[in-house]
Amino acid sequence: MDGLLEPVHLFFILLIVLILFGPGKLPELGKGLGKGIREFKDALRGGMAGTDEHKEEPKKLP
Repeated sequence: MDGLLEPVHLFFILLIVLILFGPGKLPELGKGLGKGIREFKDALRGGMAGTDEHKEEPKKLP
């Protein structure tokens, strides 16, 4: 796996994606990918914030 993300490899991957989906679909794919990543991050933040909300303080006895 050494050197997998070299510029030449990335160029060929981009070329294959362009051939498969065409230039018209690439903006839609990028938009969908960005939306998915944003929703994933929001879900992680919401899950972490949700754990703090459910904690209850111990009740003090009189």
